[in-house]
Amino acid sequence: MGPTIIRSLSSGVNQSGVRDYNERLLLTLLQRNGPTAGSDLARMANLSPQTVSIILREMEAEGLLSRGTPIKGKVGKPSVPMSLAEGGVLSFGYKIGRRSAVLLLSDFRGTVRHQLQLTYKYPMPAPIFRFLQDGMESILARCTPAERDRICGIGIATPFELWKWNELVGAPADEFSSWKDIDFRAELAGFTDLPVSVVNDATAGCQAEHIYGRGKEFRDYAYFFIGAFIGGGVVLNHSVYQGHQGNAGALGSLRSFGPHGESQQLIDTASIHLLEARLSEFGIDPNELWAQPQDWSRLTRFVEPWLGQTAQELAKASLSVCAVIDFEAIVIDGAFPEPVKQALVERTRRYLVNQDMRGLVTPQIEAGVVGGNARAIGAATSPLFERYFMNGSQALSAARNAGR
Repeated sequence: MGPTIIRSLSSGVNQSGVRDYNERLLLTLLQRNGPTAGSDLARMANLSPQTVSIILREMEAEGLLSRGTPIKGKVGKPSVPMSLAEGGVLSFGYKIGRRSAVLLLSDFRGTVRHQLQLTYKYPMPAPIFRFLQDGMESILARCTPAERDRICGIGIATPFELWKWNELVGAPADEFSSWKDIDFRAELAGFTDLPVSVVNDATAGCQAEHIYGRGKEFRDYAYFFIGAFIGGGVVLNHSVYQGHQGNAGALGSLRSFGPHGESQQLIDTASIHLLEARLSEFGIDPNELWAQPQDWSRLTRFVEPWLGQTAQELAKASLSVCAVIDFEAIVIDGAFPEPVKQALVERTRRYLVNQDMRGLVTPQIEAGVVGGNARAIGAATSPLFERYFMNGSQALSAARNAGR
């Protein structure tokens, strides 16, 4: 018997393809602004109220939108706010990390419905794809037929050129090099016909923060995500910028210097793998850092010096990226407990004060809110954006041009 094929169902959102231009515009405005009345959407989209009313009714009938409680005004009929329906569209997100893989199913409001995790010493293709197939089947078995019918695709978040990380993850070079020839879409085609999107893991985290976190507060910002290895993302004009090769915001590759003045990358000086190594030196299992729910309070003796070094490195890196682009903010998130994140942000702010700021405008240093799951949640947004949403600059441009 051949492998079980996880199929996209014939009658649901999977087969509807990319949404109409104006539908995507209205869905994007609702995603970014929350519940909004049709009259306000018409004004923001520069479309006629009648056109907007027709589109909203059609999308409500499809189950993409839900109707809120009417709000009475001083004159005329009460306005009815519309919002993205809970569970209106679903997608899988799969994060392949250096220490763990996370598979989840979320909806286009960012609500995680189901989640599974696999931990390992280092990732290898066979167990990574076996966990993905088994995990998708397990999650789908928990879904209702209606939920299955609304799954639009799967996003894969993976480090750029993963096969080059063997030394840092402690994997044999000849064994780990097998990643170089992996075609993710071809691998997944063996057990699912859902559309597949592949994105850099840190960019996926940035996408999650931009859509479901603090991204709505800033026009241009740099994003740092500190996991086993630090990475980043760039947002310009309200849009996550991926670059020509999909590797923009590779902030972990910024140059830094070691204790003896040797040239290093930020990934070597501001990542959790440094804390892992320190724990191992003292006979403490570094897996304690990743146990859920995370609690590093017992490890304060080791976490404190790591925080100090990481904050110094982030302060210097923040100035480096701001020297290229005049970012209004630096957003910091990571795979660590909330108190650790807040301490890291506060220390980075303090270190920034003592940096040489000549010719630069000091950016705001802010904490991200999506947290350790950002990369998997961000991966799940990729199929949604390909079919249902526009990025920020597209939506602004579309709104200006919609009525022409």
